[in-house]
Amino acid sequence: MKRTLSIIFLLLQVIISAGHLSAQSNSARLKEVIEIISSRYIDTVNIPNLVDNAIAKTVLELDPHSTFIPADQVEAANESLSSSFEGIGIEYLMMDDTLTVQTVITEGPSFSAGILPGDKFIRADGRTIAGVSLPTTAIQKLLRGKKGTKVKIDLLRKGINDTLSYVITRDKIPVKSVDAAYMPEPGIVYVKLGRFAMESPLEVIKSIYDLSSEYPDGVILDLRGNFGGYLHSAGLVANIFLSEGQLIFYTEGLNSPRIDFTARKQGLYPYGPLVVLVDENSASSSEIVAGAIQDWDRGVVIGRRTFGKGLVQRTFTLSDGSQINLTIARYHTPSGRVIQAPYEAGKREEYYRHQYTDRYASGEIFSRDSIRVNDSLEFTTLKLERKIYGGGGIIPDLFVPRDTTGITPYYTSLVLRGIINDFVNRYVDAHRAAFDPALSFEKFYANYDLEEELLAGLIEHARTLGLSPDYEQISSSLELIHTQLKALLARSLYGNTAYYRVINKEHDLEFASAMEVIKHWEYR
Repeated sequence: MKRTLSIIFLLLQVIISAGHLSAQSNSARLKEVIEIISSRYIDTVNIPNLVDNAIAKTVLELDPHSTFIPADQVEAANESLSSSFEGIGIEYLMMDDTLTVQTVITEGPSFSAGILPGDKFIRADGRTIAGVSLPTTAIQKLLRGKKGTKVKIDLLRKGINDTLSYVITRDKIPVKSVDAAYMPEPGIVYVKLGRFAMESPLEVIKSIYDLSSEYPDGVILDLRGNFGGYLHSAGLVANIFLSEGQLIFYTEGLNSPRIDFTARKQGLYPYGPLVVLVDENSASSSEIVAGAIQDWDRGVVIGRRTFGKGLVQRTFTLSDGSQINLTIARYHTPSGRVIQAPYEAGKREEYYRHQYTDRYASGEIFSRDSIRVNDSLEFTTLKLERKIYGGGGIIPDLFVPRDTTGITPYYTSLVLRGIINDFVNRYVDAHRAAFDPALSFEKFYANYDLEEELLAGLIEHARTLGLSPDYEQISSSLELIHTQLKALLARSLYGNTAYYRVINKEHDLEFASAMEVIKHWEYR
């Protein structure tokens, strides 16, 4: 079986690499070998599975962002950007026959339960789903279900040796891309965009329009942790802040002539104080928006260097319904910068390791001076002619280091093991009658006095789950713990926006910097 897979894999590589042979000749040879295997091989062979695996491995030999999606995974891969459904609310990939969580949909059941990106599901309702080559349809059947039904998930989490268990109540998953929107001060609008979905431009416009009856005094667009989505949506979101005719980005590749994407009309907020928040997990469409705002000197980009995903994928649907998301071009910011970080073909693992682990090791997350730039890739902004650089991500105008103050092993265990989420969920269930449903968030926040009660309850709850208190570490993490408890409680009572209202106000250096820039707008 392995030998058969190797043969098909090598043939597919030949198709890609042997430019001197015609496509028709390569296709004929591949078809010929598959027919020989089907008719002559010693054992029964599942040809469709072998071809799926061979295509997937071949695509891995290309750039880091081209992917193959088997037919039975296409619906799950696309639904998080364009539809609503009932289930547990995660986006995932199958890696080495193990379901690995990629994104936890905000305000969905898994989000509330404390599931985290990177979690690896090993059992669902007692059935082993890791390492057993289950069809994707079978896994989807276990995870999806009618609203109100429950599923018990056993999972592995990086940094935790023990298996963790969660009971998740399925619900309808509204696919919203705006995670939070509110006015931190009169006239200033804050919008956190979690992904670029079909309706993202309309959601952002509605958020700004609904919050501010007059022209805003400032807008903060938070793209931290936004790993991308639809390219078209990115262009329309950028258009909100630009003027008619301004170039937003352009794409170009060997077999793809240059295509310019310009602002179609005057945006909803084309002038006035604007801040875009980014971090090392802002990628692709997020970088298009941040790059356009920076290149046109339209606003201030604050945070840390973005991920560096500047390759354009086009989806090709195959005859069996499977899809190849194939890189066909690079996208450029208006000044001409290529955002894509350097990579070597076929070395996907090394690429991602560099984008994450190596950045920490180099100190780049904590110091702007540690960001390596290539002087040969120096560009200038289009109005003020400030120096900016290509060659990998968007370097912010105002750098804010990652804040690790108060992060201790005890606090990390509370978060990674889901203890703090679980405690708050239990606390709200037990005390819901004590909370006045008519009480506004503002009054809740102003009169909040549950610090000691919640802290004591959390420590005891953690103890029952095997996490013994370390009072020295608790003291070091006290501000972080109090903030998380208040924010999670606010989310349970008032929704996701309330969570960010607490976090932003009490423990967010980037947000604080954004507010200072907005209130003292002299940058443009």
